[in-house]
Amino acid sequence: MAKCDEGYRCDVCGNDVTSIVDSDLYLRYVIGELDPEVLHTSAERHLRCNPVLTQFIEYEDFEPVVVEGDFSKHNLDADYVAKRTELVTRGYVRLLQIGATEGDRDVTSYPLPEAIKKYRSSQP
Repeated sequence: MAKCDEGYRCDVCGNDVTSIVDSDLYLRYVIGELDPEVLHTSAERHLRCNPVLTQFIEYEDFEPVVVEGDFSKHNLDADYVAKRTELVTRGYVRLLQIGATEGDRDVTSYPLPEAIKKYRSSQP
């Protein structure tokens, strides 16, 4: 993780986010929703502390998150939900891959291929 692998405090619960696999910040970065230039200054949360995003993770070892109300995926367009679920789940799997590797890691290699392409195309 950034900040010399010391972790971040969760903006919601106040506890440390000790693993990249639990990181909402890095999930958003990996899927292309957080510009690399603000990665080190953005608020961190545990995945479960951001249920509106996390409800889209569908992975066998990940306990599903259910959101009630207007932001529930059950109240959204089915095509959007399918695309969002595919992207966020792929991002979560990428976090699992990153978390399973040892040693120094190049944070620029973390994102999904389409996110890397997006980040590169937005550079001056």
